[in-house]
Amino acid sequence: MDVCCGTALLSSQAALCILCFGSEVGAVMMSDSSVATSDAPSSNVRQLLRAAQAGDAEPMGKLLALYRNYLLVLASTQFDRRLRRRLNPSDLVQDALLAAHRDFKQFNGENERQFLAWLRQILINCLHRAVETHLKTKMRDMRCEISLDQVSATLDRSAINLGDMLAGKGASPSEPLHARERAVDVANQLARLRPQYREVIIMRNLQGLSFEEIAERLQRNAGAVRMLWLRAIARLKESAQAE
Repeated sequence: MDVCCGTALLSSQAALCILCFGSEVGAVMMSDSSVATSDAPSSNVRQLLRAAQAGDAEPMGKLLALYRNYLLVLASTQFDRRLRRRLNPSDLVQDALLAAHRDFKQFNGENERQFLAWLRQILINCLHRAVETHLKTKMRDMRCEISLDQVSATLDRSAINLGDMLAGKGASPSEPLHARERAVDVANQLARLRPQYREVIIMRNLQGLSFEEIAERLQRNAGAVRMLWLRAIARLKESAQAE
């Protein structure tokens, strides 16, 4: 499978979203503040997949909207400061969703796990294209030369870490198989948090940065960052327990 996409102007993305998915679903996908949750049982996801594979446009739009938060969190883990100056993670996700809609006929799976793997591959290719486009010869280094396999492995670990964030300590042998599906739920809960809470959790828990490194990025002291992170984790747990 060779799925790739280029970055586009945001106004063009908005027009394409509404054209491809309809005004209601397109508006949901274009909104940075909206929370498109994936709380539907896996059986409902399979039904949406079957309907979309049969050529029904509305279920396809709903299906892709379910995973916007998931892709956005994963994309955020892969952006360093240089890339952020040139591209927003939400723009990359928008490109990935448009590519998924365009190339949906290439998806031959039948369940959520397979669909998530397919979406991650599209996101990886979009990220690789973004690096090639925005970080050209002047800024070539090991990060710019990173291979698709390396990005895939990193993104896969982020997905598992995301799914494990709120999992119980006594994980069963089958837990790793479901970590990526849990990651969708955690991403939706992260989307409900204040931006600064979401950002510090992504940097600490998913990117593995130290409090000192986060403090440098946020231009705050390490103690303040630690307190911010503790409040963010507490709020995330409260949100999870309330459901």
